[in-house]
Amino acid sequence: MPPVALAYLGSHFLSLLGNGILAVALPLIVLQSGVSPMGVGAISLATAIPALLVGLSAGVLLDRFNRRTCSMVADVVSAGAVAAIPVVDLLWGLNLWWLVALSIVGSFGDVPGITARQVMVVAVAREAGIPLERLVGLRQTATSMALVIGPAVAGTLVAVFDGSAVLFVTAATSAAAALLTVAIPHRLGGADTRPDDRASAWAQLAAGAMVLRHSRFLIGTVTITVGLAMTLGGLQGLVLPLHFTLISRPDLLGFVLTALAVGMLLGATVFAAVGARVPRRASIIGALIGTTTGFSLMATLVSPTVVFAGAALLGVSVAVQGSVIGVLQAERIPDAVRGRVLSLQNACLQIAAPAGIGLAGVVAEHGSPLAAALTLTALWLAAVIAFALSRALVDVAKPGEVDVPGTSMNRPALVAE
Repeated sequence: MPPVALAYLGSHFLSLLGNGILAVALPLIVLQSGVSPMGVGAISLATAIPALLVGLSAGVLLDRFNRRTCSMVADVVSAGAVAAIPVVDLLWGLNLWWLVALSIVGSFGDVPGITARQVMVVAVAREAGIPLERLVGLRQTATSMALVIGPAVAGTLVAVFDGSAVLFVTAATSAAAALLTVAIPHRLGGADTRPDDRASAWAQLAAGAMVLRHSRFLIGTVTITVGLAMTLGGLQGLVLPLHFTLISRPDLLGFVLTALAVGMLLGATVFAAVGARVPRRASIIGALIGTTTGFSLMATLVSPTVVFAGAALLGVSVAVQGSVIGVLQAERIPDAVRGRVLSLQNACLQIAAPAGIGLAGVVAEHGSPLAAALTLTALWLAAVIAFALSRALVDVAKPGEVDVPGTSMNRPALVAE
């Protein structure tokens, strides 16, 4: 494996490893500190507007400045925000307002970091001489490995250490990701064509939005991706932590998320090996069926075994779905506007997950964890129906022209079947 690909995958892995630890540890820490389920939802919802604004502006920055540098800065910001939580807990004690404030600061690193690595994938694949399908599959594999290791590490750390001290580990992984990104050549972070410096930031952002508007595929994939984030975010961020806390088995949360991540690892590994030879429409349809079945099993909360099985199936399906969509988006979106288009999508994702947690918190507060889980599953079914009605699958096999307003470019949308 070429060193540039190893550095790219390694920084991606370390950044998501911290997220995997945080996904398990933070809800438990917050609930154990006496914050109600609705309070957990409030913390997530409070980050929605800042995440949206940061995500929108990040797209313009990523198409104007070096994407490698932006990735490093974003990881440093994330590390600082997470490390501040145990420091505040030690000095003054955590409360709802501190958690909201630090979550807002952390949102300034989330979308830019995620998007910067997504945008660079084409340049890294070209530099390393690796097919795009393989590198995207390996990136998804790294994601799955991080999510396998992260929950297991979090479960161990929460049991061994008291309170928020666990979050120092999360901060360290983000800092290490920034350091490893240094090994990626600076030139790979540059856009093929810089946006017109005379155009306003709003005009440049509108150019990215127009690319989305003119593609049924991109509209459909953003819809299904946001629906997935909202449903999974609500289950992972509130329903499962609350359910296992109520039955006095908080340790099971880590195992469920590990089952999800193991499924993702399997799905991503298979896609990296054979994804280029499987028709993409068939892959997406199969993934949607598997995802729907997995969510349905998890939402029953009948027993840990059923939830584990649903999580594993969901992981396999999510990995395949994400890999296919990632490849097609990289092929279709011109490099000059890739940062803006993907930032718009990722900004929506940052809103979707907190919205899912907030909705689950309200339903759980006035109903039960089961009612919240069933509500989230119904939302996922609505997203699948919307995806089907968008006729996004028609565009999977039909290349077209992508108009890039404001850049005087008409670039072909490359689609390989």
